[in-house]
Amino acid sequence: MRRNAISSAVQEEEAEINMTPMLDVVFIMLIFFIVTANFIKEPGLEINRPESNTSETQENAAILIAVGASGEIWMDGRRIDARQVKANVVKLLADNPQGSVVIQADEKAEADTIIKVMDGSREAGVYNISLASEPK
Repeated sequence: MRRNAISSAVQEEEAEINMTPMLDVVFIMLIFFIVTANFIKEPGLEINRPESNTSETQENAAILIAVGASGEIWMDGRRIDARQVKANVVKLLADNPQGSVVIQADEKAEADTIIKVMDGSREAGVYNISLASEPK
């Protein structure tokens, strides 16, 4: 009788599924996808862009600058002054030297503010500057 109780306990223990290796694989895959994910960069301001017939998709746009309707300038989720554009662009170019600047200007943004942003980007050494618009 005693032998029968021991053998049934051993059989119950062998019948359990070991989940540890599966959890290890799941966590390794999770870490892999987090590390290799390409996160979308947002300038930090909601923009109403004008429509355009000649708009093109910009690849590798590492530096996004938003110009609001009231003249505010946003980069990396922070509001900056027009005089700070050059310093911020230089800092972001250190991360991605091949990156270009994309200016997302509101349709009611003043041309003077957009020109100041473009001049600050050129002074930082970026000559591939695009003005984003909504495709028709």
